[in-house]
Amino acid sequence: MSEQPILHHFEASPFSEKIRIIFGFKQIAWQSSLIPRILPKPDLVPLTGGYRRTPVMQIGADVYCDTVSIMRELERRFPAPKLFPGGNAGLPWIVGQWTDRAFFLSTVNFVFGLLGDKVPKEFIEDRTQLRGAPFDVKAMMAALPHHRAQVRVHLGLLEAQLKGGTRKWLLDDFSLADVSAYMNVWYMRNSQSGADEVLGDFPATREWEQHMRAIGHGRRTDITPQQALDIAASSKPAAAEPSDPNDPSGCKVGDKVAVFADEPVKTEIIGEVVSLSVDQVAIRRSDPRAGEVVVHFPRAGYVVAKR
Repeated sequence: MSEQPILHHFEASPFSEKIRIIFGFKQIAWQSSLIPRILPKPDLVPLTGGYRRTPVMQIGADVYCDTVSIMRELERRFPAPKLFPGGNAGLPWIVGQWTDRAFFLSTVNFVFGLLGDKVPKEFIEDRTQLRGAPFDVKAMMAALPHHRAQVRVHLGLLEAQLKGGTRKWLLDDFSLADVSAYMNVWYMRNSQSGADEVLGDFPATREWEQHMRAIGHGRRTDITPQQALDIAASSKPAAAEPSDPNDPSGCKVGDKVAVFADEPVKTEIIGEVVSLSVDQVAIRRSDPRAGEVVVHFPRAGYVVAKR
């Protein structure tokens, strides 16, 4: 059984970059399994049961969906150095609500507005299916001045928090807040879409970006998707976390449930509840290629319903 984290990701994924930076900060040895940027993902579905966002982390026969679930588990398994220093147990998560939603939406609109006609048709179709609404690149192009202005608003907040360069990290010490905010700056830089232009007026943010980049990605080893499946099939899930018998969903350990994101497009992942708490839900499922696995989700933004 392998205890090394396996990250199922693609190189250009901004949410995957959050996890890769955490690997670097904690100097974790990890395994990289590259997956397609768009559907189909035939070697990932046996592990997740249909979850289609990126990234997914696997440790043995435990599979973690959504970066919230992944980051929570990495901090539990690799507690030093901390992602929540100085008693900041909640604030970094709150910052992530801003960076993953409002800031990221502005970044996506800006990046794809600049890319314009370079965006492949297949990618647009895939993201339209994922969103349940048109991924309208032409509209992003038409509104590019607005999207540029919105990105600058978010960068200005980073600049203000960094106090003109007198503060190295957003909360004085490095934390999950830095990881979450950096994703957007990295995405602009990595896509070669206007990063120099919009960062020009934010010198402290540019310096902070260099500090973040210097952290690196830890100790990476590349494996194939089939090797990852073999590891799952030869492993057993870890012991279940404690459960809340009075969970508001009415679900209990042993119940057959569907877990799905609380979004317009609902892809149900079916399994048997292993644990359920204020922070997480874990379900057991079986697949001919992956064997018995336990799939973990955060509670925030996900629905748990009996089936």
